[in-house]
Amino acid sequence: MPPSTSITSDSFLARVALPSDAEQRSVADRLSSWQTQSVGARVWKKDPTVWFDSIRPEIVDRLGWLSLPTALTPRIDELREFAAEIRDAGTAHVVLLGMGGSSLAPEVLGRMFGPAPGFPSLAVLDSTHPDAVRAVEASIDPTTTVFLVSSKSGTTTETLTLFRYFWDRVAGSTSAPGRRFVAITDPGTPLEALARSRGFRTTFAAAPDLGGRYSALSVFGMVPAALLGLDLDRLLASARRMATACGPATPADRHPGLQLGAVLGELGRSGRDKVTLWTSPELDAFPIWVEQLIAESTGKEGHGLVPVVSEARRTPAFYGEDRVVVDLALGEDHARDPELAALEARGIPTVRLRWDDRFDLGAEFFRWEFAIASAGAVLGIHPFDQPDVEYAKVLARQVLAAPPSGASAPGVASPSASPDLTKLLDTRLPSEYVALQAYLAPSEAMDEALEGLRRAIGDRLKVPTTAGYGPRFLHSTGQLHKGGPPTGRFLQIIDAAKPDLAVPGSEFTFGALIHAQSRGDATALEQRGRTVITLATTGSALEFVASIARWVADRPAS
Repeated sequence: MPPSTSITSDSFLARVALPSDAEQRSVADRLSSWQTQSVGARVWKKDPTVWFDSIRPEIVDRLGWLSLPTALTPRIDELREFAAEIRDAGTAHVVLLGMGGSSLAPEVLGRMFGPAPGFPSLAVLDSTHPDAVRAVEASIDPTTTVFLVSSKSGTTTETLTLFRYFWDRVAGSTSAPGRRFVAITDPGTPLEALARSRGFRTTFAAAPDLGGRYSALSVFGMVPAALLGLDLDRLLASARRMATACGPATPADRHPGLQLGAVLGELGRSGRDKVTLWTSPELDAFPIWVEQLIAESTGKEGHGLVPVVSEARRTPAFYGEDRVVVDLALGEDHARDPELAALEARGIPTVRLRWDDRFDLGAEFFRWEFAIASAGAVLGIHPFDQPDVEYAKVLARQVLAAPPSGASAPGVASPSASPDLTKLLDTRLPSEYVALQAYLAPSEAMDEALEGLRRAIGDRLKVPTTAGYGPRFLHSTGQLHKGGPPTGRFLQIIDAAKPDLAVPGSEFTFGALIHAQSRGDATALEQRGRTVITLATTGSALEFVASIARWVADRPAS
């Protein structure tokens, strides 16, 4: 049920600048239509005809996120007591093993807040690269670490593979390894059964009527938040205020969720489908969650919005007619006001969202969920399914079961040795974007190298760029890449993943798994008619990415 507390929604409304009269009319008309059709109230009633004339799977049973701000409130004491138990047991580290919707909200919480004094640190492991696994292992003591095994379906390959590895390590140091593990999953899943058979410390059952990317305010996000020692009362109170502001009686033009959904949906329909997010420094983790929500919810049937996060800001002339900029500011942060004003003067729409403090994260989780669900109705797509994600998984499993002979791609010493790379740079088509798919070990140094490559490609082609680590992005933007608009060009970068790392109880290694995932993804993209270029290096991945950036920057204009 929707919250009943009276609250004005005006303080939550975005400041929207639509320089075009046509864009202003389309958004106003959409909101007027939604008011006439009682769309806000119908969403709360879980009416599937908001999206389609006929009932389709994964709509009525995927709207449980609406009630989470109130449904989780009675569990705050339970979560707080559990967190105190873990803290008092001398736990120094919490490692979350999960992917996509199970990992991104916890990562945002960890990066934005960090642990409260006396509470354990949180590391999120959502990579199958051997170096990434080794890095987490080297940073912890298994005897003072609790592992959260987090999977909605309870069958996620990456999560269960990581579990096998760390179970083996913990079992070698204690006679009761199950006490170091906690499951977060839907009721009745194979993971729940595994947790029972292995004697996990506990299992947190999630609400089954919501998808992973809409689960931030469920136990998937709130258990890690509790273990960090965060003030759950404050976080959920923020979410309840936004849910009330988005209540069934709120007029559409005063409704924070419908307002943002109408803007993004209508601009996307008109060709402004590159949703570019800017933030205050304190909020720079939030867009990684929004990225999945937008991409996996809208990228299908040849349509969709392309989230562009962590892209270096440029002068207004850089931004084309396919852009809208959403700015998230903490407090009275006016650092970007001149840049935003310059964009607006050039005709680029902007949306400004202001946070009073970091605990407005709860409110923004809810606002964006409502907004992207409603934007799906504008775009005519199903916002709660992800048909192309499973297809790439199937292809990866096929490669893993019967790996082809030879390397995943011919190794090259330098980008100049790859004639295929010129295909990426020779022509620019309107509304395109370039996606970097780094099947590499994540690190701050690699983040910087990928940012340098994004800038070099963006400067050359004057197109938006995105970047993601594989296989993480397969559970985030992968649906958009394959099912969304056919305007992406994809540059896969892989390395030799050596020394490799065995997966206990399996016939494959972590290196074989990540290479199978890269191959499966490339095959799926090619079958969808996308341009995919794969570069593999047998040397330093960091130096290789930097060399690609230099080569792009120095290459003469065609």
